[in-house]
Formats: sequence, structure tokens, C-alpha cells
Amino acid sequence: MVFVVYIAPNYTENAVKFIEKLTDLPDIRFGLISQEPLSLLRPDIRQKITDFEQILDVFSYTQLLSAANKLLARQGQIYRLFGAVEQVQVPAARVREDLGIEGMSAETMLNFRDKARMKELFRSAGIPCARHCLGEDAKEIVDFAEKTGFPLVIKPNDGAASQATYMVENMDDLRVILSKTKISHDKPLLAEEFISGTEHSFDTFSLAGNPVFHSVTDYYPNPLTVVRNPWIQWQVVLPREVESAPYDDIRQAAFRALEVLGMQTAMSHMEWFRRGDGSIAISEVAARPPGAQFTTLISRANEMDAITAWARLMIFGEFTVPERKYAVGAAYLRGQGDGRVTGVSGLEKINREIGHLITDAKIPKAGQEKGMTYEGEGYIILRHPDTSVVREALQMIVSTAHVHLG
Repeated sequence: MVFVVYIAPNYTENAVKFIEKLTDLPDIRFGLISQEPLSLLRPDIRQKITDFEQILDVFSYTQLLSAANKLLARQGQIYRLFGAVEQVQVPAARVREDLGIEGMSAETMLNFRDKARMKELFRSAGIPCARHCLGEDAKEIVDFAEKTGFPLVIKPNDGAASQATYMVENMDDLRVILSKTKISHDKPLLAEEFISGTEHSFDTFSLAGNPVFHSVTDYYPNPLTVVRNPWIQWQVVLPREVESAPYDDIRQAAFRALEVLGMQTAMSHMEWFRRGDGSIAISEVAARPPGAQFTTLISRANEMDAITAWARLMIFGEFTVPERKYAVGAAYLRGQGDGRVTGVSGLEKINREIGHLITDAKIPKAGQEKGMTYEGEGYIILRHPDTSVVREALQMIVSTAHVHLG
């Protein structure tokens, strides 16, 4: 049995799901590195963990290396070392290189993590993407804005999931953001042109540099729009017709982008846009599984377990291509205003009219704190062989369900 080490900063609901799937795999001994004590995990999960190291910062290369060395000393050879969180990808790759563990290199991971570097690679390869500027001081960002025009998107160069991401529409707004943001050589700020159009994802399983399976997700509306408008309940649709002609252009561009970035064996999550004129532009790519319940969407659409499939891909280099059977969608339940959840209305109507389509749901609970992202306080996932049925049902959910805060 091989010894595998997984890195999980904290025991979020999603992290626990990944740990649980990994510990259920046969033929491995499971090691865990985390910032939180093992005692916070459920007893049934703890008993399946072979070894554990707690450190203050899993994003620190030196601390991660020290923890890995301790596990190595006690358990012998580490066969694989990896994590699902984007910010851990580069330090984990550096540790793998130091300890001779198979996996993608730190230089390759930087291609995915450093968004400005990524866009330079795209431009050199002729892959469509937004114009950008990586500024180490406010003047560079202002100069880019004067040259490019507005609106612009401003975000950290190593950000993820629309964190600390802003759309600015004029110079006054830009100067306000710059006055509140620390910019330096070590913490540069990325400015890029705002692309008008619809936003989507392109999620891929790759094995030894070859894309073996992919999935497309359509956003309604774009996440940045949801962030700027707290009243919007976000929707995503994973259409059944992923192999059809309308996706040929992004499929070709996405596979080329992964090749240029150096993708080997991993799952990747790509954000891309389709402009009003029909052209496409790739925003960015992460060498990790997607968040926001996308692995659940992929699982339900293809009657597979996407997390287990990713784990087997990463550890054993195995992937069984599933049959695409359904369209799937998610409506994210989001309260307006501030405070804690006091209740949710509209659920009886939803269950009565489309309950037969629902596969998964997390209903906000009374007393729950307001969610701070576009995912809101909960979600409802549904599926049907017909994509239009899914789309219409999602619209019904967001127009009917109301999360009350107080």
C-alpha cells in the first residue's frame, strides 16, 4: 500500500468531503497536513488517517517541507503529495521536487498560479485572452487604464474565485481602490480589460498531458455581476450538449491553453468568455478541481464520483471516461441585506413543482451567518436529460426561493 499525503488548510465542508473520499480509497495509507488539529474531524474519518502533521501555515514552503519530512521519517516513501486548494499548488510542487515525489513541477504550477505570466504565455501562443498589466505601483495601473480605457477588472495576481476582484468604470473609482490596496514588487496588482459577454467554465481531467474528459458550465449571470449585486441568486448550468459544434472553438482553445501551460496529470478549472460578436477569450486556468459544487454537478451529469475520479487520477494515473447522460444545474440561495438567516420561503412550491428534478440541496438554516461570496447560504442542484428543462427550473427556483435575513 502506497503512502499518500494530502494538504488541507482547514476543515471546511468541501475539504472534509475531499478527505473523506480520499480515505475511502483502497490500497493507500493516508497522511494529512493541516493548519487545524485532527480532533476537529469526525471520529470515523480520523480512524482512517495513517499519520498527521499540524503546521501554522500550509502555504509556507518551509513549513510544508518540514511536515513532509516528519511524515517521511515515520512512514517511509511518500508516493504522492498534493492538495485541492489553489494557493497550495506551488509550495506543494516545490516540496515534491525536493523529496523526489512525482507530480507537476513548481515552474509549471507557476504558469497556472501567476495570472500575468499565464496571459503572456497565452499571447505568445496566439490564445485569445484579455489585455492586461501587472503593476508593482499605482502609476503602472493608472497608465494602463489611460491606454486601455474602462471598464477594467482589478484583482490580485495570485487570486482565486473572484476574491478581492473589482470592476472599475472610471478613473475616480480606480484611484479609490488603489488608495486602499497595498501594491509592491512582492504583491503586484493585476489589471485587465473587462470583457463584455457571457462567462463560462471549462473543466478538464488530463492524464500525462492528454485531456481525457471535459465539461462546460454556463454562468447566469457572470460571478463579478453577482458579487456587485447582492440581491442576485447565481445560477450555473452544465449542458448535456458539451460535444456539440457551439463549443468547438473553446474546446480547441482550451486544450491548446493547457498544452501551453504545461498541464500533465491533474484536473483543471478554466474561466472563459464569449463576446457579443461570438468570439471567445480565456480569462484564467487553475490546476485544481473547481469549487462551488462543480464537482457535484459533474458527478450528477455523468453518474460518476468526480472527487474519487480526481483522487485516482492523481494517485494512480487512472481515469475511466464516463457517459454524459444529463444536463445539470445549480441555483445558489442568497439572502438580501445583512444579518443571520431567519428562514427560507418558497420551498414548498419548489418541491411540489420540480422536486423530482432535485438531486442535492443545502437549505439555509435559521441562525446561519450570511454568506460572503456569490455562493450565498445554500444551493439546490437538479438534473434532467433536456438542458432547457434544467434552465427553466433553475429560473423558477431563484424567482421563488427567498432567504430571509434579520
